Amino acid sequence: MLPTYQRVGGTSSSTTNQLLGRRSFRSREKCLILLVLSTFGFVCLGGFFFLPDNFSADRVLKAYKQFQRAGPEIFIPPPPPAAHGHDEDIHRLDDREKLHEKIRKELPDEFLEKPDVNVGGVDRAAADEQPGAVIVPIAHPHNDGTPGGGGGGAGREPLDGLAIEGPAGVVQPPHSADEEQKDEGEHEETGPVGGLTGLDQQAQQPARSDHQSVSQRGDNQHHRQQQHSLTYNSTVGEDADAIVREKRNKVKEMMVHAWSNYKLYAWGKNELRPLSKRGHSNSIFGSYDLGATIVDGLDTLYLMGLHREFDEARDWVERKFTLENVDADLSVFETNIRFIGGFLTCYALTGDRLFLEKARYVADKLLPAFQTPTGIPYALINVRNGMSKNYGWASGGSSILSEFGTLHLEFAYLSDITGDAVYRDRVQTIRTVLKDIEKPKGLYPNYLNPKTGKWGQQHMSLGALGDSFYEYLLKAWIQSGHEDEEAREMYDEAMQAIIQHMIRSSPSGLMYVSDMKFERLEHKMDHLACFAGGLFGLGGTSLNNQYSERYMEIGEGLTNTCHESYIRTYTRLGPESFRFNDGVEAKALKAQEKYYILRPETFESYFIMWRLTHDQKYRDWGWDAIQALEKHCRTPTGYTGLKNVYLTEPVKDDVQQSFFLAETLKYLYLLFSDDSLLPLDDWVFNTEAHPLPVKDRNPLYRQAPASNAP
Repeated sequence: MLPTYQRVGGTSSSTTNQLLGRRSFRSREKCLILLVLSTFGFVCLGGFFFLPDNFSADRVLKAYKQFQRAGPEIFIPPPPPAAHGHDEDIHRLDDREKLHEKIRKELPDEFLEKPDVNVGGVDRAAADEQPGAVIVPIAHPHNDGTPGGGGGGAGREPLDGLAIEGPAGVVQPPHSADEEQKDEGEHEETGPVGGLTGLDQQAQQPARSDHQSVSQRGDNQHHRQQQHSLTYNSTVGEDADAIVREKRNKVKEMMVHAWSNYKLYAWGKNELRPLSKRGHSNSIFGSYDLGATIVDGLDTLYLMGLHREFDEARDWVERKFTLENVDADLSVFETNIRFIGGFLTCYALTGDRLFLEKARYVADKLLPAFQTPTGIPYALINVRNGMSKNYGWASGGSSILSEFGTLHLEFAYLSDITGDAVYRDRVQTIRTVLKDIEKPKGLYPNYLNPKTGKWGQQHMSLGALGDSFYEYLLKAWIQSGHEDEEAREMYDEAMQAIIQHMIRSSPSGLMYVSDMKFERLEHKMDHLACFAGGLFGLGGTSLNNQYSERYMEIGEGLTNTCHESYIRTYTRLGPESFRFNDGVEAKALKAQEKYYILRPETFESYFIMWRLTHDQKYRDWGWDAIQALEKHCRTPTGYTGLKNVYLTEPVKDDVQQSFFLAETLKYLYLLFSDDSLLPLDDWVFNTEAHPLPVKDRNPLYRQAPASNAP
């Protein structure tokens, strides 16, 4: 037993020695620590001597100058003024003014100012303060003596000799610098000659593309913009009824509101997040700045006569649009209908070869996706390296019917106007596969394996995954001037199978088109399927055959059902899908079915059925929807979708979809326009609402003389 004095604080000296011994490191641990420290020192030493000098004053200065030259897209716009400035901190206001002044010194004014603040008599500032208010604009006389808001941009006067109405109700701008000089020097008005404007005659001469580079054409375009911009006659497409004109002007004001806020907060980005006041980077095109809203909205701006905005968008396309640096998978389908379709429409309307070149450039980037054993393209393609694939969730690596079946209009038209048959050949191969394959009950399943050529999961739908394939069968026949009889036959056969197996009526008489899975009806109709009302209507009126009467009956019935799905919600906007079972009719039951993302399909059917029947109810329904959009979807900085249309105060999803400008507002604008604006006999709309001319009927088809396409 140890003496008492050898204990330290109740702990024996032997125990103390053991604790002290544990504090020293073993030899193995010492080596490990030494190795870590030497590695860290080596990295620091190597970084100091071998890394390039990226932090010198010259590098920083050069980088800053490059940012300055890059243009307005990289600068952060100034925050919007507060609604009640006197309640805000004066120091914050002072800082904001300094920032605003700095940006204005480096950017042109037109990139920061919202255009056409008062369009059609609507005070936009007042409307923004009260987003729930529905404001009907008052038509004001313009300098040309015509009512409405269709003339030039804000503060501009129509110029004589420039507003030339084309054969299909579309006013065309001058096409070349020589024509401008003639107009300016001699003050001669160029009128239609043999159904063609001076623009159309110029478009038939390929010499311009041979002798002028894209940059030279850009200089001519810039010169034209400086002199008189695009001129669009405000009376084109106006209805004789003043009240209808006011409603059309209201839609135009909505377009200005959506566009100007996109320009202010998300210019060059794909879409706008109006509540966050920034670009939307989680869209189908990812984080790459492809300007989807710019390209999608171009033709809507043109048709509405928003000349300054169209010029700015066209300038962005020329200077900024490219796919060269996009190292990501893009949807072949979405890229086709939005970008190729948008460019082709602008080429048809204006004759500007920049748009033709851009359409062909994008189409060439998509061609590697068609390199499959069957010729059925993959869904996704990396446009940088040409690698393509299908979605992992799509029935064992299958391609999707509505995607590979919705390429025909754009690719066939592109072959005709370029003279290169490669595009038509690709989509004709798809047509041949679908025509020859055995179809269960005459129906087309939504999935097809591009390697084996066999159907995937037995799921049929006129909504998601199937919808626009059927649309393009009918419209390919219309676009061809009724020459593509194969497409019409396939359309009629498919519609007869759908009528027999998928069209049903609810106990109260609401007609709907149900999805079918493994030979069982789901009794659910998607909002995407609401385009089918117009589809059946077009099918019933474009050809008088044994199906015509039944097609019109179904067209009217489906359009009415989609309208019912709207008015049975608190917001009077329709859900993403709605059901007909267990005593429920035209109502969403699941949470993921109750949202509304500014979709256009119901308005598309309103527009087409109005044109075919002139039944006033379609315009009434459209105006009711406009009021609902203004009350629930409009914000001071753009438009947003809703997460639950059945709530009195629905949560907003903070996304202004590009198709809201391309489709929703275009169809509503045309609904309140006269039939002379884009008549259905001369134009066919792609599934993104980009109008394409009809062959042999519309002189703006602009078929290339050397075309070897049939």
